[in-house]
Amino acid sequence: MSNFITRRDALKKSVVGLGVLAVHSSIANLAAQSTANEKLGIAVIGARTRGSVHARAFLDDPRVEILYVADVDEKVGRKLAEEVAEQQGRKPKWVRDMREAFDDKSVDAVSVATPNHWHGLSGVWALQAGKDLYMEKPLCHQVAEGAALVAATEKYDRICQVGTQRRSHRAAIDAVAFIRSGGIGDVKFARGVCYKRRKSIGSLGNYPIPEEVDFDLWSGPAVIGDPELTRQQFHYDWHWQRAYGNGDLGNQGPHHTDMCRWGLGIDTHPHSVITYGGRLGYQAERDDPDYVDAGDTANTEISIYDYGNKCIVFETRGLSVDNSADDLLNKLFRSTKGNKMGEVFYGADGYVVELSEEHFVAYDRDFNVIKEFKGGGNHFANFIDACVSRNAAELNADVREGHLSAAISHLGNIAYQIGEHNKASVGKLRSVLQDVKSSDDNLATLDRTVRHLTDNGVDLKTHPMSISPVLTFDPNAEVFTNSVEANAMLSRDYREEFVCPTADLV
Repeated sequence: MSNFITRRDALKKSVVGLGVLAVHSSIANLAAQSTANEKLGIAVIGARTRGSVHARAFLDDPRVEILYVADVDEKVGRKLAEEVAEQQGRKPKWVRDMREAFDDKSVDAVSVATPNHWHGLSGVWALQAGKDLYMEKPLCHQVAEGAALVAATEKYDRICQVGTQRRSHRAAIDAVAFIRSGGIGDVKFARGVCYKRRKSIGSLGNYPIPEEVDFDLWSGPAVIGDPELTRQQFHYDWHWQRAYGNGDLGNQGPHHTDMCRWGLGIDTHPHSVITYGGRLGYQAERDDPDYVDAGDTANTEISIYDYGNKCIVFETRGLSVDNSADDLLNKLFRSTKGNKMGEVFYGADGYVVELSEEHFVAYDRDFNVIKEFKGGGNHFANFIDACVSRNAAELNADVREGHLSAAISHLGNIAYQIGEHNKASVGKLRSVLQDVKSSDDNLATLDRTVRHLTDNGVDLKTHPMSISPVLTFDPNAEVFTNSVEANAMLSRDYREEFVCPTADLV
């Protein structure tokens, strides 16, 4: 892999620039200077939930016109094309194969909202075709793909924004500036949480592929198994199968790990990672100890990332999350029940918490509110600003930032897979975790996790958690230093027509 991480180019942002991140050119002023012929041509790749969000955002920007909607599901693709036509007045062309849009010189920029396993290759293809790129989070499905996207953006001199939209929100910008200025004292540790109920996706089996879907093209880079489709719901539930998705650590996680890294001022990969957890609890829900859910990503997953003098912990919980957080998190998130998604910065003098992407709160050590930060922003407009100006430094979430934040998820998931079959009793987990370097209270976090599982009927003697070894990582070379097996997981096996090139071959 490339040593891209040592490069310092125009995409690099400084702490001084935090206050400038939300300052965009006025859409109205630019629109007044534009004519229809000067509009940027956009291709939206992926037409379901996030793709429709992308389309709506571009429809609200008078500087652009959506020329293509690409989706391997004809029904979904044609539906979004019709919806765009109603507002835009001109119907975009639906294509099944995104490469048709990439070949069209009238397309200036590409917006990708495909399943994760397509992110790396679709992005490289778009950049090689000379298109600017808006890539939904996570930037990539594998660490090596992220490095390739950084290299391709640089090589082809393109604009690449990543969909971690908090970077454009006033609330997040002001909260980070407050943290970095010492508002809660010295801050060395941040915790990201995704306590979000995720029910079983159904029994592992052999299911029919929707007739309107080109499954070969949908699979793209992913090797097609036998049986081909093993989950009941074709769309969305790919998130919980690692051939296509990255679990909630790679789904919701990149938003919060990105915020953790940004607030802590971390500009590199971690030095080490250890992960414990499992896909647990669905047996209890089905009252069947032998029940096998079709997903293979963890629904309970705790990853500890060491950055030398700073630390990030990310916690995923997919079972019921009522009453399953400790008193501190209940106070900070202002709730004892329901989903909790955000991050907590632990300072010497207090805490900063994300309650929602447009609302952050700072507390003192006694949990008194000392400051609140509110306000949204337009991440897509920021992307178009940079496309118009040709100044990548204007981007709030450039490709390198996206790569660093996506890699947090991928390294945690790699650690989980390495340790997946290393089942451990609670006593063994305590023995291991008490010696792991961390700014967190590792044993207290373990105890909360155990309580969460037992509250949800998990018999940890019958279905114990697993734990990885501590995997050490070279941030510059982007390789593990103590595991050949883990290094093999930095990339993947590709199908012949759909190989994502490495950073040195883009």
